[in-house]
Amino acid sequence: MNRIRSTTRVLRLAVDGIPAKARLELAASPRFVFVRDGDAIVRCAGSAASLGAGSGSQSTQPCSIEGGAGGATLLRWELVEVGTPAWGVEHSSELIAREVRLPEPGGYLMRADRVDFPLGGIAYTHTHRGPGIRCLLRGSIRVEAAGEVHEVNPGGAWFESGPDPVLATASSRELTGFARVMILPLDLKGRSSISYVNPADADKPKTQKYQVFADEPI
Repeated sequence: MNRIRSTTRVLRLAVDGIPAKARLELAASPRFVFVRDGDAIVRCAGSAASLGAGSGSQSTQPCSIEGGAGGATLLRWELVEVGTPAWGVEHSSELIAREVRLPEPGGYLMRADRVDFPLGGIAYTHTHRGPGIRCLLRGSIRVEAAGEVHEVNPGGAWFESGPDPVLATASSRELTGFARVMILPLDLKGRSSISYVNPADADKPKTQKYQVFADEPI
C-alpha cells in the first residue's frame, strides 16, 4: 500500500441514489460508504458484502456497489487527488468537498463512525488531530466553529478542520445523530482524536455514544 505522505488532497462527500439492481462503479480511492436507506451489495477486491441501512464499508480498492431489492441511498466519503473529477450515477450529487493538507510523515488512517446524542447533548469545545466531514442523519445540531454558527438539519453536511475549536449542541426536542469520516495520523489507530479546549470539560460526563465502522490505514 502506498500510504499518504505530506501532501494536499480533497476530502469530499456525495450522496448516491442507486435503484434496485443498478450499479455504481468506483475507481480506487480511500473511501467509506454508508447506507443511509435501503440496502446494497458492495464488491471490492474479490469479496462482497451485503449492507443494510445504518451500516458501512471502507476500502482503498476499486469497488462496485449494487442497489438492493428496494434500491439504496448512500453517503460516500472519498479522499482524492486535487482535480479528480466526481463520479457517480444519475442520482448522485456532491454535498461538500474541502482541500486538506496532510503533513504527518508517519502516514494516515481513515476513521468512520457514528455519533448519537441524547436530548440537549453537548460536545464541549474541542479540537481533533485531523480534518473530517460530518453528515446529520437525524435531529438537529448547532455547530459553532471558526467564528461561525451553523444550524444543521438532516441531510446537511459540514467540515471541521481539526485544529479549529468546535462547540456542538444537539436538539433538546428530538434525538440527534450524525455520521462522520476523519483523516487522522496513523498513530491514533484505536485511540481518541479529541482534545478539550477547557481542561475542566475533559472530566465532565459525556452523554454522546459512538459506533465505529472503520479505523484503517490509507
